[in-house]
Amino acid sequence: MNNKNILDYETVELLPEENAVQIIDQTLLPGKTELIKLRTAKEIWDAIYLLKVRGAPAIGVAAALGIYILVNGIAFDGKDGQTKADTPENYPANYDYLCARFKEMKDYLASSRPTAVNLFWALNRMEAALLKWKDREGTVISDVKDALCKEAQAIREEDIAVCRSIGEYGLTLVKPGDGILTHCNAGQLATIKYGTATAPIYLGHERGYNFHVYCDETRPLLQGARLTAYELASAGIDVTLECDNMVASIMKEGRIQAVFVGCDRVASNGDAANKIGTSVVAMVAARYHVPFYVCAPTSTIDMSLASGSEIPIEQRNPDEVTQMWYEKRMAPENIKVYNPAFDVTDAELITGIITEYGIARAPYAESLKEIFAKKAEAK
Repeated sequence: MNNKNILDYETVELLPEENAVQIIDQTLLPGKTELIKLRTAKEIWDAIYLLKVRGAPAIGVAAALGIYILVNGIAFDGKDGQTKADTPENYPANYDYLCARFKEMKDYLASSRPTAVNLFWALNRMEAALLKWKDREGTVISDVKDALCKEAQAIREEDIAVCRSIGEYGLTLVKPGDGILTHCNAGQLATIKYGTATAPIYLGHERGYNFHVYCDETRPLLQGARLTAYELASAGIDVTLECDNMVASIMKEGRIQAVFVGCDRVASNGDAANKIGTSVVAMVAARYHVPFYVCAPTSTIDMSLASGSEIPIEQRNPDEVTQMWYEKRMAPENIKVYNPAFDVTDAELITGIITEYGIARAPYAESLKEIFAKKAEAK
């Protein structure tokens, strides 16, 4: 008999003996827990695009492990007419071939989703690990593959430490018994462990803080209802699900003492893109003087962007609004549908941005630079 709950499963993991990446198919939750194995570039691309794996940190880990298994699957045996036997004398030609294939696969995987910067961050980090092996005399391609495996696994393990650190910083901002609201899913299912926005909640739960958590259902994909409510309840946390348009009501009643949300990209001025509806929560929180915190690993902060207006916003399939969640089609045929996956919350509405290196506060153009300076010092 399987007594596991959803938190006992790995969100994303490498199966080295099978040269595969295994994920939870989150499109089937909470009704069914199914682990699927990804072996091809198309399977990895589809898993990210179709939200079988989702959440900025988890997407980054899936991309890193995914591009490793694709590289690892290239046989350097000379049988395909392009590669040669994996020997030191053949290394320069084989390395060039590997780099060319890597670039093709990287560009393909990067096209799966445009908003979450962790996808590009992880792929770029893997590329940097590859480029370190240029002009290495006396080596072989298998050494490069081993190094890429270690880098991908490091990205995965670092995510756990990053989320725990965010949780520790976030926990200093609340007190036992507080009501906390979160939007969408920035929980363990969006990361490897703890989550980002839920990290303070999980750590507080471990320490007897007895939070009451409210989670928005979060249109159009209902990730709050299907995922956040599910994982928090599975952990034994006191959680209440409410529809997105009920936020003002519960804040006006004084039930919420803090808002924690995740994000998919933060611009250098502090504007933050998160699941559609997050900006509405921020505006309501400002009206009722509830602190609004964005939980963001530094890998999610894009200092190359001046403001949130430069963040690309993904447009999703209209069916997700009109019929996906209904036994019969809910909306009229041929009705126009506006279905962005994200919106951008203006920095002025954000009380603080919680990173693994501390809490940034306005003016964010300065405080985020300080966060990255701390990161540089820690390396």
